[in-house]
Amino acid sequence: MDINNELREQSRRDFFTSTSSGLGGLALASLLEGDEVLSANEANPLTPKFGHFAPRAKRCIFVFLAGAPSHVDLYDPKPVLRKRHGQGLPKELTEKVRFAFIKKESAILMGSDRTFRPYGDCAMELSDVLPHIGSCADDIALVRGMHTDAFNHHPAQLMMTTGVPRFGRPSMGSWLTYGLGCETNDLPAYVVLSAGRGSSGGVSNWTSGFLPSTYEGVVFRGDGEPVLNLNTPNGYTREMQEDSLGLINSLNRIRLEEQQDTEIASRISSYELAFRMQRAAPELSDVTGETQETLDLYGVGRKEPEKSNFRGGGANVYGQFSRNCLLARRLLERGVRFVTLMHASWDHHSNLSAEISYNAGMLDQPVAGLLKDLKRRGMLDDTLVICAGEFGRTPLGENRGGNKQNTGRDHHPYAYSLWMAGGGIKGGQVVGKTDDIGWAPVEDAVHVNDFHATTLKLFGFDHHRLVHEFKGLNVRLTDQGGKVVEKLIS
Repeated sequence: MDINNELREQSRRDFFTSTSSGLGGLALASLLEGDEVLSANEANPLTPKFGHFAPRAKRCIFVFLAGAPSHVDLYDPKPVLRKRHGQGLPKELTEKVRFAFIKKESAILMGSDRTFRPYGDCAMELSDVLPHIGSCADDIALVRGMHTDAFNHHPAQLMMTTGVPRFGRPSMGSWLTYGLGCETNDLPAYVVLSAGRGSSGGVSNWTSGFLPSTYEGVVFRGDGEPVLNLNTPNGYTREMQEDSLGLINSLNRIRLEEQQDTEIASRISSYELAFRMQRAAPELSDVTGETQETLDLYGVGRKEPEKSNFRGGGANVYGQFSRNCLLARRLLERGVRFVTLMHASWDHHSNLSAEISYNAGMLDQPVAGLLKDLKRRGMLDDTLVICAGEFGRTPLGENRGGNKQNTGRDHHPYAYSLWMAGGGIKGGQVVGKTDDIGWAPVEDAVHVNDFHATTLKLFGFDHHRLVHEFKGLNVRLTDQGGKVVEKLIS
């Protein structure tokens, strides 16, 4: 028998028998005043912090088009590909590549049926399905030389969001909140808003990995209560909740002192945050104070397409995504550091023309409205907006079942496009160039790790130095690679 342990347990029982309700009241009294219940020697992990040098961006919106949109149909016009439509793929391109579904012996080039036109003073060429985003071309840097290491969705999504094609690593949003903290005590530092179907990567795309769960993305619903079960149930008074949460946090704090486990500290913070969110979340989601002009700018309340049974479709997807874009701006205004706007799916293996028209129609107006709204409010200068998928699509047609009217494009990690705006980005330019058919970069190739290194620099970090020790290793978002793309920075 360990007499010291027995005495400690006995004293703990006596302590809570006599003082538990008092502790609960004390803890919640502090919480209600808006203060953290952390003791003087416990640092709040989300206290605002600074990076290694002056940042250009303070907050980020990541529009993640899960499923991988076609670069040659949206962002990268290829007239030569159109001329060679129906021809076989050169043998030298098929020898050392893999396709997810296309068979090498039947690989046929497929030109885009979209019309491209120049937009803005910079004359950036974009597809006819993106006229609203085109109107923002002078604020956008379009990266046409992206490439990645993974050609299946789940690992490629992890590569794009966490820097490696494996489970267990922190997402980009988690790294930024880890490095910078948050500017609000009443909402999470990192919020995820989703429309359409779920992505194959799921929660792995916004996980905190081996970082404390305080830095993990919190999924909000666009309609109704942002977080289910946030409010107290009927018959459970505010006073009862205060006593319960206070006692729970007191117990957690004793455990924290014994174990020194960061996850216990995260648990304490999550209880405190949930309590404060009961007041902050309803105000966030109430957009009745927005002007009709602002709602129209984002497309909130716009008519849904008559047909919505697409891979990225469903009931009220247009309305949901429009509202999510508006909520993203409102979240940033309230001090949230990082917002992911997720939409799935852009995995157009078939029915490409109709599928991409539907998805682009959902994306175009709300995202352009978001850029314009941020700009007129003076927020775009220090808000980084990113729009990307996990890879590109083949310049080849994928024809399932022999129906030429049902053609799509296969996975293509060797080249794709993304764009960035605001937050220190030099807009009105195209960085990188692919070959005549959009197969691979031939100028200014940008690997995913380069994209991450550039993003971190915009937020004031040397990507080599933003590290976390895990299993004896100093791990970083950019893994073992990454170089800053200076051309992107103003």
